[in-house]
Amino acid sequence: MALITVAIDCGFHMVARRALLAGVACSALAAAPAALAQEAAEEPINEIVVTATKREQTLQDVPVAVSVTSAQTLQRAQIRDIKDLATLVPSLRVNQLQSSANTNFFIRGFGNGANNAGVEPSVGLFVDGVYRSRSASMIDDLPDVQRVEVLRGPQSTLFGKNASAGIISFVTREPQFEFGGNVEATYGNYEAMVFKGSVTGPVSDTIALSLAGGINKRDGYVKNVVDGRRFNERDRWFVRGQALFRPSNDLKVRIIGDYARIDENCCAVVNLQPSAATAALMHPLVGGMVNTPAQRWDGITYANLPSSNRIKNYGASGQVDYDFGAMKLTSITALRKSRAINNQDSDFTSADLLSRNYQDVRIRTFTQELRLASDFDGPLNFLVGGFYMNEKVKQANQLYLGEDFRNYADLLIRGASGGAFNVGQVEALLGAAGGNPGAFIGKFFGNGTGLTEAYRLKDDSYSIFGQVDYEITDRLTLTAGINYTHDKKRYATNVTSNEAFSNVQLSDYVAPVTNLLISQAVGGILGVPGGFASPAQIAGFAAAQPGVFSVVQSRSAAGASGLVSLRALQFLPPFLNVPNAVEDGRLSDGDLSYTLRLAYEVNDAISVYASYATGYKAASVNLSRDSRPFPRDAAAITAAGIAVPNQTYSSRYANPEDATVYEAGIKAKWGIASANLAVFKQSIKGFQSNVFSGTGFVLTNAGKQSTFGIEFEGMVKPVPQLTLSLAMTYLDPRYDSFVISAFGDLSGRTPAGVPPISTTMGFEWDQPIGEDHLILRGDYHYESAFQPVEGLPGFLVRNPVTGVIDPASVDVALAMGRRFKREVNEINASITYAMAMGLELSVWGRNLSNDRYVMQVFDSPAQSGSISGYPNQPRTYGVTARYKF
Repeated sequence: MALITVAIDCGFHMVARRALLAGVACSALAAAPAALAQEAAEEPINEIVVTATKREQTLQDVPVAVSVTSAQTLQRAQIRDIKDLATLVPSLRVNQLQSSANTNFFIRGFGNGANNAGVEPSVGLFVDGVYRSRSASMIDDLPDVQRVEVLRGPQSTLFGKNASAGIISFVTREPQFEFGGNVEATYGNYEAMVFKGSVTGPVSDTIALSLAGGINKRDGYVKNVVDGRRFNERDRWFVRGQALFRPSNDLKVRIIGDYARIDENCCAVVNLQPSAATAALMHPLVGGMVNTPAQRWDGITYANLPSSNRIKNYGASGQVDYDFGAMKLTSITALRKSRAINNQDSDFTSADLLSRNYQDVRIRTFTQELRLASDFDGPLNFLVGGFYMNEKVKQANQLYLGEDFRNYADLLIRGASGGAFNVGQVEALLGAAGGNPGAFIGKFFGNGTGLTEAYRLKDDSYSIFGQVDYEITDRLTLTAGINYTHDKKRYATNVTSNEAFSNVQLSDYVAPVTNLLISQAVGGILGVPGGFASPAQIAGFAAAQPGVFSVVQSRSAAGASGLVSLRALQFLPPFLNVPNAVEDGRLSDGDLSYTLRLAYEVNDAISVYASYATGYKAASVNLSRDSRPFPRDAAAITAAGIAVPNQTYSSRYANPEDATVYEAGIKAKWGIASANLAVFKQSIKGFQSNVFSGTGFVLTNAGKQSTFGIEFEGMVKPVPQLTLSLAMTYLDPRYDSFVISAFGDLSGRTPAGVPPISTTMGFEWDQPIGEDHLILRGDYHYESAFQPVEGLPGFLVRNPVTGVIDPASVDVALAMGRRFKREVNEINASITYAMAMGLELSVWGRNLSNDRYVMQVFDSPAQSGSISGYPNQPRTYGVTARYKF
């Protein structure tokens, strides 16, 4: 108990002082457990073998900040989904938001990707050494997982591209030459039913096979009031087969094939703040409904169609390991494909405002890695290798208006104009001003009109890497690594909009509409047949009645400006496709990454290390309807005559990320106790900010984002039956420079999405009962309050003519983002009775405190001023039976 007490006390002093002195204070851990070591229990903490440096080392020996979760912990902690991993690793945060295919991983507050198919994640994802370029490939429930390693900080030296924030590595159990396996069945609330199992065994002296599969079903925990369907359900299954060929002790060949499918209604959205637009959609002419903010935790939502998610994910890989002498040659070849088809009611109301938000994403990824590693007895060892990836992304989208949108827009236009105009009058006025009175009649906001989109992205990437470990003395080791990665990307778009109102350049109509209204007003005063005065009649009236004409003129100008203010309803504008005369749709970049590390074994129990490392993440492409040309290309686009109506400028892609980390750590293990402490300063230049705008994404680079942090992980067994654990992370992030964000200059501000304090406290009591065991386990996961988003782009106000953002609205948009905080207090527990004959019975619960919070907030689509969010999962519980043979 002494270790845990000291750890907790040190952890909170870190937060209170923030300074490195707190880390020095915690180094007293190195001395405190000496007495504990003398009183070592009969059952020390087990050694955990990891491959974090692509070599097998024990967790305490590897001089890298890495957290490991074993298969046993995954089972006893009842980790039901990959996103549950965050409750065991405080430095890791996992979000699943827009669909079942999208999972965002953050390590030390850094991470992005997932929801935007053109943005590769900053956290590299691997399963059995195979790189998974998109997190949709990571949601399989792997029953034969052996351990999960979370490497914190840049890992580009050994893992190549897209490891600028860290690595999550899943290691599964290879086929065994002894027959065995397991089966598992779970039943829980919301009618949850999980069945999975695996079997393995030899078919000859040199070949072993394994087969695993499972099915996961659950009713949704959010009810659609409109039709009674459930959102946030589970309906997925998978199968995974492996073959292991070992003709000799020197050669091993492992072949893996897997296939998984998902067909779910996900993900529920609740309204957090209604607006005048929300009130308009509830008008009898529209008939829409949304929940009230007070009902956000009532498990209800309103939608006129299900949010379907149909996902296929499959692939095959082959790994060959050949030992010759003191060296090993490893080759890993993999081909993976995934297809995600989603359709969402993206107005998140019972009204048919948006009848379709359809997306079909297909990703094909081929990877090849080849590496050579030495295992010499001498002071020098090395690892050298290469990695190649070829990836193709094809994406099709459709965003269409529904049958209620025209009536809804009519109400908004009436409200914005003070009752002066409605949809029909706007159509007639703009047509007449353009010289063709019937041009727009009946065409604005038509049912089934909108955006039809197609995107293509091809990526060729290769890396060459090497690392050398040199033992300066028996206890002091110097590590140096280098990696060169090169990426070449080509992208193309084919996006069209047939929504008539969004295709109108309203600013071009200010003068003609003003003149038309003047003509109409003067014609009415003069009683001109047909109602419109001629230019000569207007001139004569102005000369005769200058005061009256001045009033007519000002009111007509105000009316024309009022029409231009309707630009907010033009959210389906024309799209300038790529490639074009100015933009060629090609990107090419490369980077050198380095690692330097000194590791020193103080004694057999304690080691320390200090390291400097850089990381790299390739440029990302914005494959969304918010992709816009860069402002620097505006003049060239205008000169080329290719600008589309309502042309705006933002970004097509984000340039590469360059990460740097300075880190020092201490690792200690005294038989019955272990403690790891890391202090770091990590920064990313050009961090790729991917902000959800409600229907698309704004992708840009932050100048520089940095984080000072302290991480602690400790474990102690005061008696053989009891294991206590504590993990804590303290983060102090800031934007050193972020001038061109979606909200202007954010330099000096605290980035959103990063909890200052995260901690997990756990215990496990393993009580022998004869040959059986009764196991009690519990953990508490806490994340201090933090802001989920920087701000809300929907509150930005642009000049209706120039498109320039009003600076005052920036403060409003940021303030709206700060209104919503996320704080996590989750308690998880399980009781397991494990029988010697292989049967285990468990009762478990997750989020037993039923802690409710909003995972992410965003602007409600098509509802100016309204805010929506994704609610977290409520309390779940159930029983599990597992049989091992």
